[in-house]
Amino acid sequence: MSGLNHWIIAPVIVPLLAGGICMVMAARSPRVAAWVSLAGTLAFALVAAVLLVQAGDGDVRTYLLGNWPAPFGITLALDRLSALMLVLTALVALLALVYALAGDDRRGRHFHTLFQFQLMGLAGAFLTADLFNLFVFFEVLLCASYGLMLHGEGRGHTARLKATVHYLVFNLTGSALFLIAVALLYGITGTLNMADMALRLAALPTESAMLAQSAALMLLVVFAVKAALLPLYFWLPDAYANATAPVAALFAIMTKVGVYCITRTTTLLFSNAGDELHSVVAGVFLPALPALALASLVLAVLGVLSARRLRGLIAYLVVASAGTLLLAIGLSTTDSIAAGLFYLVHSTLTASVWFLVADRIADVRECGDELQHSVPMHPRVWAPMGVAFLISAVAVAGMPPLAGFLGKALLLDAASTTRYGTWVFVGVLLSSFGVLIALSRAGTTIFWRRGAQPDAVLRSDATNRSKGAAIAFGLGLVIATSIFAKPIGDYTNAAAVQLADRRGYIDAVL
Repeated sequence: MSGLNHWIIAPVIVPLLAGGICMVMAARSPRVAAWVSLAGTLAFALVAAVLLVQAGDGDVRTYLLGNWPAPFGITLALDRLSALMLVLTALVALLALVYALAGDDRRGRHFHTLFQFQLMGLAGAFLTADLFNLFVFFEVLLCASYGLMLHGEGRGHTARLKATVHYLVFNLTGSALFLIAVALLYGITGTLNMADMALRLAALPTESAMLAQSAALMLLVVFAVKAALLPLYFWLPDAYANATAPVAALFAIMTKVGVYCITRTTTLLFSNAGDELHSVVAGVFLPALPALALASLVLAVLGVLSARRLRGLIAYLVVASAGTLLLAIGLSTTDSIAAGLFYLVHSTLTASVWFLVADRIADVRECGDELQHSVPMHPRVWAPMGVAFLISAVAVAGMPPLAGFLGKALLLDAASTTRYGTWVFVGVLLSSFGVLIALSRAGTTIFWRRGAQPDAVLRSDATNRSKGAAIAFGLGLVIATSIFAKPIGDYTNAAAVQLADRRGYIDAVL
């Protein structure tokens, strides 16, 4: 396709410009910075919707920066998967930002600047067609996330600082390993463009096999850090549980960057499809991925059952959803990948809403989000919070009639034709049962009594209404994924088929 499709670079440019304006205006007029951030996020969502429509025809579109031809220049590529991730990022960002505008954005400096740069890094990671620029956009989104992790004065600041240090050290180590892996692959293949690299790996001599496989496994480790795969998920529960609510809601898409990268590399660079591009690194990820994903799922559910805070419980639910998604990718069939992509949409939106619901519950309870005590809750918030908790619990546990149930059912159906079928059935069903038990226990503790507690509830009706509107918007998105399950399922099926046709992606990029 034409390298002049300027819509493709817009998801990177729009938040970059908005972030720059917010940086200038933050000290002069915080209100203007907030409006610029909201306008930039809305524009980002509009661009993502346009790209989703463009990608729907099945063509892979490219943008050549400086009009340098691939593989020599920097190339951005748009297919169904990248368009889906952009739209999902836009929805999560809108949800988090609307909630933050109720007051959380004013709990520290430069929130909106960091928020926009985070969007820029996410968009670039989903669109880039070469490994080095994937590293660059990783660093952009990680640098922004370090600042966002520290955002928020007052309650929980010490715990947040400690969690940020762990998060930073873990991710900096992963970034160093990423550079080593990229350097090795460049030394072996002479290219960083992923489409060109797929061709050169197919022609790689057998004497380079061990080095190429080592580099590929390093990439798996790096992406496993981002995706919170066992044994590299230990940074996530504390980091997500101690971040402010809108930041944690935005971070729900962060683990999906790792899932996306594993999906892209396993289907493009290291595929074992047995086609003419079969190489010495074919399937290098796949023997370990299903087992690690299942183990991550099991340990995440144990974390859910042992959590003492509601936000800690939700953080382990994020790990569990990542394990489920990587299990779908690790099964390496078109049907399992389609099921995983369908589940990705629903689980990401659900996790974002959960962090906001937990924050509202903490606001109206004397003991915050601690799960050891049952305390009175004002009648005016008991009913809406109870409904929000119920919908979110049904969604995340994978219960009918919401789309989480359908996503897991599709995964189980796809797994039945693989050698991991029995293990997948046992792991997914028992994990869902464990999550249901944990959430039932948490709900019983939180909503057991309905006494009067007006001082803790009604301090700011405007703030409460704004936050309530954000939660209602998020729950509406979760329910919409169930109402529109058929078109979403058709799109994710088409995306999985397109991923299986790596020759089409290579031809379009080159």
